[in-house]
Amino acid sequence: MTESAPRRLSQLATISVAELKNVGDRRRESLASIGIETIFDLLTVYPRRHVDRTRQVDLSDLTIGEEVAIFARVDRSSSRRTKQGRSMVELVVSDTGGSMSVVFFNQPWRDKQLPVGTQALFFGKVTDYRGRRQMSNPVVDVLVGVGGIERDPSRVGRVVPIYPASGKAGLTSWEMGGFIEESLRRAGAFLDPVPDAVLDELDLIDRTSAFRGIHLPEEYADITVARRRLVFDEFLRLQLLLVLRRQRLEETEAGVAHDVDVSDLDVTPGSLSSSDSSLVRRFLAQHRFALTGAQRRVLREIFTDLASPRPMHRLLQGDVGSGKTTVALASMLAVLSSGRQSALMAPTEVLAEQHASGLRRDLGDLRRPDPHVLGGERPLNVQLLTGRLRAKERAAVLEGLATGAVDIVVGTHALLTEDVRFDALGLVVIDEQHRFGVEQRAVLRDKGRGASRDAIDPDVLVMTATPIPRTAALVLFGDLDLSIIDELPAGREPIATTWCREPEEVAEVWAHVRAEAAAGRRSFVVCPLVEGSERVEATSAVEERDRLVAHELAGLRVGLLHGQMKGPDKDAVMDDFRSGALDVLVATVVIEVGVDVPEATVMVIEDAWRFGLAQLHQLRGRVGRGSAASSCYLLGEPTTEDGTARLEALVGSHDGFVLAEEDLRLRGEGTLLGARQRGRSDLKLAQLLRDGDLLVDARRVATDLVTEHGASGLSADLVDELRLFVDDDEADFLFKS
Repeated sequence: MTESAPRRLSQLATISVAELKNVGDRRRESLASIGIETIFDLLTVYPRRHVDRTRQVDLSDLTIGEEVAIFARVDRSSSRRTKQGRSMVELVVSDTGGSMSVVFFNQPWRDKQLPVGTQALFFGKVTDYRGRRQMSNPVVDVLVGVGGIERDPSRVGRVVPIYPASGKAGLTSWEMGGFIEESLRRAGAFLDPVPDAVLDELDLIDRTSAFRGIHLPEEYADITVARRRLVFDEFLRLQLLLVLRRQRLEETEAGVAHDVDVSDLDVTPGSLSSSDSSLVRRFLAQHRFALTGAQRRVLREIFTDLASPRPMHRLLQGDVGSGKTTVALASMLAVLSSGRQSALMAPTEVLAEQHASGLRRDLGDLRRPDPHVLGGERPLNVQLLTGRLRAKERAAVLEGLATGAVDIVVGTHALLTEDVRFDALGLVVIDEQHRFGVEQRAVLRDKGRGASRDAIDPDVLVMTATPIPRTAALVLFGDLDLSIIDELPAGREPIATTWCREPEEVAEVWAHVRAEAAAGRRSFVVCPLVEGSERVEATSAVEERDRLVAHELAGLRVGLLHGQMKGPDKDAVMDDFRSGALDVLVATVVIEVGVDVPEATVMVIEDAWRFGLAQLHQLRGRVGRGSAASSCYLLGEPTTEDGTARLEALVGSHDGFVLAEEDLRLRGEGTLLGARQRGRSDLKLAQLLRDGDLLVDARRVATDLVTEHGASGLSADLVDELRLFVDDDEADFLFKS
């Protein structure tokens, strides 16, 4: 690595870590095993914490029972086997204030990691063992190697960054810090592509100072301002890519302006309508429920989009039971009035089948003009397209889509196949978007242009009943406009949620299930999540159904539903449960979303702590859809603190958005953002809950830059950096002249 300035991040991404002085073949392989191959990879491995060695606590000041971090030198080391056969490494460590013992069980490699002379940070609880202070299995960060060799002797007594170490790869925090320190010294100054005006407005430091401040801080205050700048950079890159993608789509799209009337949304059930009224007006006049204020507000936003010649790209968020399907149906009818078809894609066959059944029921006797039939009009035609249709049935649906005889098609991934062609696709609705990737959304959207007679891009409405914090939505769906249904229909009662841990409490749960069955109401029992395949989970569900039938629920009519069952068998079970031929349905998470049985009033979730918080909230939402009081019972004793926190959160709140914030806090961004985009992941330092204000600032700056300059007007330095975070195909699409 030759010394030059200023450095682009893209340059550092082409320089191998092998160019560092202390990185030979073995160390290069170790770094590669944890995803570090270039200097850029290395410099964006940020410290997980910093230790202020100017404020050390002497060992003599430690109190039994407190959890502390101490900086000490290894004076003695020994290893042996205990009587129980466990390996044990015992150290005596000291500082200027005294000494204590540190013991590691079943970690024999500590003997080589911590030889006499090593100086390290030990973090753990101080206990008393035979009158002597001790730590057992503490977290360890080696800071000074054997013989007092440290990265930079001048930094002894200063703020020390602690990096993620890897025992498997044989890399210590001390070594990582040394590699990073050499990289920073040899890289010199960094090129800064963010305009000075933006830095001044947001009071952000320059990039060179930021990298040095996070990795080599002189004092603690350096860390805060350095982190703030680097977090802004992560958010700005992401938002620029999302805003650019939205702009490129708008530049290349050819949409259609639908003839919609917003006044139709003021219609209430029972209002007068005629055959001359719009489909939306006739639907709302005959519907069972009046629109809530939130539904009406969201539909106005959607209708404004539909009336524009620019295709809609909108995310509709709504809590469980908030009426998203009604909003989607009204939108599809508005498009149908303009003579165009709609497609609704669901993640599972069970949900797709329920949507198709529900749409047919809600459409009632609505008819539309059709010059090809006697009388000049016909009922609306809703068809189902899933992978298990027989060849003849599938061919009939495909023909109806191609000729325009099918008005609305509901399907699964089967909608994405090449042989699916439309006469005039006007609206794509994607339910439970978190189950689909960006590419699947794009494929279905492209059906409008590539697989429709008039090659028009459809409007796209993406729905999710898994509430997403607003900051996370900016990251996950920053290329979509956001609408939120934040109101439940009138009369919807909260579901009484109880966490049952004692045998007596569990016995009362089964007694309640029996009482509800006697009253003609129904119950779900969700089996525990099982590590492994769907087949293993199915076997577990069968065993649990058989156990309940033999004991707690003996005499009741108990059905079974799991993912390994054949389609017709699933249909039969669901039909029996809806009709009341079954009292109880034992199921896996196949019923997590969309299943709507108003007579179901009890949800029992076994080993509830195994499920994610969003999943638990979804499962709870399968009951409480009728007029009777409903209950959700959480069974099991968690084995983790997070499991306990999830169950306490669910008991404490019915608000999906509150629970989404808690879920994000518990899980972190990693799980949520796993499939956000193709290419290199860029959110390494940013935390959505902590840094939401910076995300909003980055969104505004990105929008201003793209609006003012466009892709071709962004600085070459900024474009060069953005290319680092997307694959070649995406870069060609975003930055073509």
